[in-house]
Amino acid sequence: MKLKTQDYNDVTVVELFQNAITDIVTKRKLGVVLDMSGVGFIDSQGLEQLLWTRDYCNENMRELRLAGLDENCARILEITRLANEFACYGELAEAVRSFA
Repeated sequence: MKLKTQDYNDVTVVELFQNAITDIVTKRKLGVVLDMSGVGFIDSQGLEQLLWTRDYCNENMRELRLAGLDENCARILEITRLANEFACYGELAEAVRSFA
């Protein structure tokens, strides 16, 4: 996977997410599970990335699952009326098994 980086003074920005998703989806897997257990907050950029990932998976006939959403992130999806846009699972293993 190629990483695109850009330096801003003492900060390096790494564009990883979309490249990683496109690489994964093109490998002809049935679907993608995003492990959200380490995410405590989703801002507008995060919501945009989730929607982009959902759309990209749909366009390529792949299924997307979210796993391990904490209460805060689940509430953000509810408030933004996006909760029904994603298949959400409490545990990673449960999301993976859903593809069987």
